[in-house]
Amino acid sequence: MILYSTNHQSDDVSLEEAVFRGLPPDNGLYMPHVIPTLPASFFEKIETLSISEIAFEVTKALLGNDIPEADIKTIVERAIDFDAPLVALEKDTYVLELFHGPSMAFKDFGARFMASLMSYFLQKSQKDIHILVATSGDTGGAVAQGFYKTPGIKVTILYPTGKVSDIQEKQLTTLGENVTALEVDGTFDDCQALVKAAFLDKELSSKINLASANSINISRLIPQSFYYFNAYAQLKKAGNTKPVVFCVPSGNFGNLSAGLIAQKMGLPVKMFVAATNVNNIVPKYLASGNYEPKPSQETISNAMDVGNPSNFIRMRLLAGDAHEEVVKHIAGDFSDDTATRASMKDVYERTQYVMCPHTAVAYLGLKSYTDTLSEEVAGVLLSTAHYAKFLDVVEETLGTSVAIPERLSALLSKEKVAIPMTKEFSNFKEYLLSL
Repeated sequence: MILYSTNHQSDDVSLEEAVFRGLPPDNGLYMPHVIPTLPASFFEKIETLSISEIAFEVTKALLGNDIPEADIKTIVERAIDFDAPLVALEKDTYVLELFHGPSMAFKDFGARFMASLMSYFLQKSQKDIHILVATSGDTGGAVAQGFYKTPGIKVTILYPTGKVSDIQEKQLTTLGENVTALEVDGTFDDCQALVKAAFLDKELSSKINLASANSINISRLIPQSFYYFNAYAQLKKAGNTKPVVFCVPSGNFGNLSAGLIAQKMGLPVKMFVAATNVNNIVPKYLASGNYEPKPSQETISNAMDVGNPSNFIRMRLLAGDAHEEVVKHIAGDFSDDTATRASMKDVYERTQYVMCPHTAVAYLGLKSYTDTLSEEVAGVLLSTAHYAKFLDVVEETLGTSVAIPERLSALLSKEKVAIPMTKEFSNFKEYLLSL
């Protein structure tokens, strides 16, 4: 796989260089020159394949020129050892549960695959690296779990103080070993800006082998495409013949970009719906053609509190670049906290299904789009995190207590260990150089 920078001011690079660089020197994002189409035979038998078998075929098509087939199999089997079941919620409405991995969030797919891929390359090169990752909630926990005790890798996670849930914070701050948490006095956008500035700082890059585990890293997007194929396989196995619509709760737009990669590889998708909270920069772009970033606003669906989505350019390019092409593939919708809570309560009272706030935003986005259609479709909304990670909001909204998985409840008694950090880059740089 040969990759270019979306700013077109840096040289093309190999997969290995893109994975470890994270960002190109020109501050663009890496994109593959070619995205292969999977053969018709793959889709003819897809309903007979497990998610790990699907992941192997997709990875082989994308990375087969870079990594031997036997090593791809090892990378995939190490990373994708949990499922993503499709749950029927209502007529023609399905929830794709992406929270069955170690950190109980969809980010486990990307983080574990990335850790497995980096470990493969590091074993060959005998290098050490330092991972930097900004998180608005779930990314940090998934990265912490995915890279925990991985030889040759240090991890520093930046998160905004007071803007992640208690359980999310404990997932970031209680592992220790090679994982360090920095509690930044600012927003997620401030955390993301610090990480980007670190990669562009020549002194840091000359002294430390930095890499990113955010969705700006191309190796995060590849495994996130797996579950779109897997959802289609489950629909096909259940006898569905209707066009498929995916609604994706969106913050940085890596998840939706991964769906577009799956579509370019041949996955039949009628439409993607980009569902956001009041940080609705992309829905507004889809409606008007104008992309206008703004400071993020705090909401109960905190993982989507992003005012300048870093994967916007990837999403746009994958969907055809020009606005009139993009809207052929992506519709937009957004919900405020009041509507989100009402949706959580309504669905629970009618079906007993408990949704986290992000899942509720996706439910509203899906209904908003499908209500405009004259034809019947199979609507799939992505549930990106287990509801117990947002326990206070969920119980307050539903007016009842809900069960907490043991792996999450065990975190609550652990001691938080985090280093306070300002949003000034000079302080962050001083910290990194002191390590």
